[in-house]
Amino acid sequence: MRIGIVCPYSWDVPGGVQFHVRDLAEHLIGLGHQVSVLAPSDDETPLPSYVVSAGRAVPVPYNGSVARLNFGFLSAARVRRWVNDGDFHVLHIHEPATPSLALLACWAAQGPIVATFHTSNPRSRAMIAAYPILQPALEKISARIAVSEYARRTLVEHLGGDAVTIPNGVDVRFFADAEPNPAWQGAPGAHTIGFIGRIDEPRKGLPVLMKALPAIVAQAPGTRLLVAGRGDEQEAVAGLPRALRENVVFLGMVSDEDKARLLRSVDLYVAPNTGGESFGIILVEAMSAGAPVLAADLDAFEQVLDGGEAGELFPVEDAEALAARTVALLQDPGRRAALRRRGERHVRRFDWATVGADVLAVYETVTDGAASVAPDERTGLRARLGLARD
Repeated sequence: MRIGIVCPYSWDVPGGVQFHVRDLAEHLIGLGHQVSVLAPSDDETPLPSYVVSAGRAVPVPYNGSVARLNFGFLSAARVRRWVNDGDFHVLHIHEPATPSLALLACWAAQGPIVATFHTSNPRSRAMIAAYPILQPALEKISARIAVSEYARRTLVEHLGGDAVTIPNGVDVRFFADAEPNPAWQGAPGAHTIGFIGRIDEPRKGLPVLMKALPAIVAQAPGTRLLVAGRGDEQEAVAGLPRALRENVVFLGMVSDEDKARLLRSVDLYVAPNTGGESFGIILVEAMSAGAPVLAADLDAFEQVLDGGEAGELFPVEDAEALAARTVALLQDPGRRAALRRRGERHVRRFDWATVGADVLAVYETVTDGAASVAPDERTGLRARLGLARD
């Protein structure tokens, strides 16, 4: 199958959507499909052979963060050329409601379109105002996927219609087989806590964790916080007493391999995010690596953690509760072991072997290849996936 995938966000800036697109493309290529990904990128960015650059992106405030998007007449021409040259059996567009390559691809495409919606945010005036512009493009979509129930609800509230829920995928074995790094591992009386995310993006919650750290160290002396991500390290620790700043170890941007090793090494992974999350891929990665998880009780995180069965939850932005739960877990190895076992079982549903098969089922349903399925089977599949008719 010839598959075109559109990534709206700049390839050179790490993010959940970019990683999802990359991993999906590589999974499909591994199965023998022909895949081309169109994404914004800077000229100097090294790209995998399957990625086509649509040119430089510009930063735009979006969903509590800053997204790097590509839009305009030149971009539209590049999208049309890529669509025409690709002659794809199916076009898979991510975040088609953003003013980006995704929306341009919706306008340019003629064949079957599958769209994945990642965003979860409150109903906004901007979305209401933009709907008349979006509607003609969105009506061309043959099937909609939401990465979580929360993202699905956002789609329904903003744009109407419905979607099948297929979560983001993870290569579970990659994380499970990573070698721990002795320098990042804890020891009795000297535990390590992990945090991965952009330091200077408030919704990732590092300030909440920093606020909780004095109480954590007071009750669990020797505890270190390992922070992986880009941002101003000095500003991140500015509110800590000087004596505690040595308990925070900044690792900067880490490779995928080192991220897996970090998650395999820590005694506890903490996700103190404050909002704007539709899924929580880092939680799945942590569970895949066998790290016990403590996360803010965002709707999306609660769903990923099976209602709190596969990881513990604390009230959003409550640093006191975060400190108390962290200390309790660090002092209870039996509870951490139980969370580890439950998490390792739970993540199987997020493995690409499962997620990839579900995505391919959607592709096959909206393409001519689905004609080989018996009519009653095809009807049943459409009903299960909640798809629009061709």
